[in-house]
Amino acid sequence: MGTTVLQVGGVPESLAAALTAKYDALVLPINSAREDFLAEHAASVRVIVDAGQVPIGAELMGALPSLGAIVHFGDGYDTIDIDTARRVGIGVSNTPDVLTDTVADTAVGLVLMTMRRFAAAERYVRAGRWQAEGPYPLAWDVTGSRVGILGLGRIGSAIAARLTGFNCVISYHSRHELTSSGYRYAPSAVDLAKSVDVLVVATGGGKDGQPLVNRDVLEALGPDGYLINIARGSVVDQEALVELLARGRLAGAGLDVVAHEPVVPQQLREMDNVVVLPHVGSATAATRAAMTALALRNLDQYLTHGTLTTPVVAPTR
Repeated sequence: MGTTVLQVGGVPESLAAALTAKYDALVLPINSAREDFLAEHAASVRVIVDAGQVPIGAELMGALPSLGAIVHFGDGYDTIDIDTARRVGIGVSNTPDVLTDTVADTAVGLVLMTMRRFAAAERYVRAGRWQAEGPYPLAWDVTGSRVGILGLGRIGSAIAARLTGFNCVISYHSRHELTSSGYRYAPSAVDLAKSVDVLVVATGGGKDGQPLVNRDVLEALGPDGYLINIARGSVVDQEALVELLARGRLAGAGLDVVAHEPVVPQQLREMDNVVVLPHVGSATAATRAAMTALALRNLDQYLTHGTLTTPVVAPTR
């Protein structure tokens, strides 16, 4: 019985090519052929490689008796049932650090685009409205604004460092207070939202699948507040976000991620105070190449030594 590497969901082209060329990887069907596929190949699958396009839960893990590791392309891994993986001894890796700077740059770009309304202003010019209607309406300054970072990890810290260059006043909320950060700590997400002009979401998911940025947090941010999300769409209560934006209870939002990608609610697409990007936070050639290399390093290390280079959960099977 050979070793099988299984690709679950879509992955970047460079990674998919390497998986095919070097490992002769199989791809898990997403249709009715899945049951027959698993009946033929399940026993030989040792490693899953994924990029968060398809949830990996207890059912799939249980169907693969030889599975020892899940190699995830990306920093966030909320689509993987980490509790089940840890309980049954399946290792999980991600690709941290190599995308930190690029994602932080994206966050700062979203802050600028959203508060200064650059995207809407550019559309104003393209539509011929500048000549027909005159100057574009005034926007809001980024410099000197109060910025809250929800999740002061690697990416959150990189965002904070960049925004200090705009003389922003930085506050944060994380699971634990980081006294060495030099920034003001807020004891909850609601407390943080109440005290800032801009809330930047750079954290993982909430507990029990509940969005950490719920209606209470969004209402605390208020009608003059801006939400920036470069984490995961599932972290924000999207229904509440759309409703509050439509009612003028939030000033605007800059989103690199949405809840059910690639489906973006029509209301969000039509709002001029909302910037929506197609999940491009880490989408530069250099960063994606580094992420691919790290994912493959995790895969090689597991197949050779049974360990992972950047483990989120260490394999024990």
